[in-house]
Amino acid sequence: MSNLLTLPLLVPLISATFGILARQHANVQRWISLAGISVYLAIGFILISHVLDQSYLTAQVGGWQAPYGITLVADLLSAIMILFTGLIVFSVLLYSLMTSKPCGFSPAFHPLVHFLLMGASGAFLTGDIFNLYVCFEIMLMSSFALMTLEGKAEQTEGAVKYVVLNLLSSAIFLAGLGLLYAKVGSLNMADISVISQQAVADEKVGPIRLAGLLFFVSFSVKAGMFPFFFWLPASYHTPSPPVSALFSGILTKVGVYALIRLHTLVMPGEVLGYKLLLTMGVATMLIGVFGAASQMHIRRILSFHIISQIGYIVVGIAIKTPLALASAIFFIGHNIISKGNLFLVAGLASDIVGSEKLHKTGGMWKAWPQLGIIYLISAFSLAGFPPLSGFVAKFSIVWATVESQLWWVMAAAIFTGLFTLYSMMKIWVEVFWKDHPDPDRDLTLGKNSRRLMPVSLLAGIIIFLGLGGGPLFDICLRAGEQLVNPAGYIQAVLGEIT
Repeated sequence: MSNLLTLPLLVPLISATFGILARQHANVQRWISLAGISVYLAIGFILISHVLDQSYLTAQVGGWQAPYGITLVADLLSAIMILFTGLIVFSVLLYSLMTSKPCGFSPAFHPLVHFLLMGASGAFLTGDIFNLYVCFEIMLMSSFALMTLEGKAEQTEGAVKYVVLNLLSSAIFLAGLGLLYAKVGSLNMADISVISQQAVADEKVGPIRLAGLLFFVSFSVKAGMFPFFFWLPASYHTPSPPVSALFSGILTKVGVYALIRLHTLVMPGEVLGYKLLLTMGVATMLIGVFGAASQMHIRRILSFHIISQIGYIVVGIAIKTPLALASAIFFIGHNIISKGNLFLVAGLASDIVGSEKLHKTGGMWKAWPQLGIIYLISAFSLAGFPPLSGFVAKFSIVWATVESQLWWVMAAAIFTGLFTLYSMMKIWVEVFWKDHPDPDRDLTLGKNSRRLMPVSLLAGIIIFLGLGGGPLFDICLRAGEQLVNPAGYIQAVLGEIT
């Protein structure tokens, strides 16, 4: 089974390579890309089934045993992240095949998406913190190229802001790596956990904690968490909608994944004080939702909501009970699908109405009520309405705050949900309900009607996760228990707990 862990890395790499070779044959390249992500998605389902049976899968690359070699590890958290990442990339690539936008036909688009996918997969599966850094850099290079693919001035401006802050984040990460390696002499996360626990017992944890703080700052920047979020709304609205959907579904979620590993495995105790991390989570929720409420541009609103939704996940990480972590994991999956679909719907709607500025839009409900229904499903899910996936995700987070008697956090979570609804309904009224300001505007979908397929698929997943998500939440609960008790992870990697 160890070979199974290499496939989420090899399949995107092979797809990207053949995509580059087929760059002169657009149709061949697109089918290679779609075939590659279909295989990846199938691997995701196979991987989660094996992890459910065996709890952990490990592979030692090159036969070098941990902690000296490169270790790949899959637990339930890794498997869930692989599966949901595959779902959003599949939908985005399907959407891109049905668009007339330039990026959908650029010979660089499909290979770059698969390189981005390879970097994300490596981050989810690596058991080595240095290779987590390497995977972040692969993602950074791919995402920068994707952001500037159409060569527009606003995209270049957004990409500069994005890259500068993320390069700074990477430098902080690298500094933390150097400090940690100098202290513990290892980069294997399971081994670091064992050494860190001993350092806590010996009261010699100062340099390790400092490295942990550097990691925390780096991962918080990449996750778009308060107070490091400002690069995100300045850049995520600038690329084409399929790229925005990819970024919302993958980039910040890898940052959040790294935060979960940091707080449950790598570092002893709390990297930050419990109350401080909770406060930062609540601040992320509130600042994100207030920012969204103040905007009048569709994808700027959605970009600020990426920030606010990250706040819910950070709250789950801070509470750190099995239920809270399970809720955070389910929330990540829900958000990947719901937020990604909103970006795709926004792209389709703006193509038809001719603008993403709300005062220049309108008339979509009369012209295409199907798209309006799909939008409402995704928007109500983001706001936390039953019986959609967002209700399950937010209710479980709120219940975790109730169990921990964190009433102020519960109030902030509910308030953020209500303000999220306000922003979503503002888009609904302006884009769908009111008449278009140009009565002569042609609002027919034409060939764009094919793009209803991927957004309908994601809307169906949202409904399924709301009505039939019980088994998935049970898996998330098992994942939360694994995270709270990392001894199983350590034993799977090292063979024994030293």
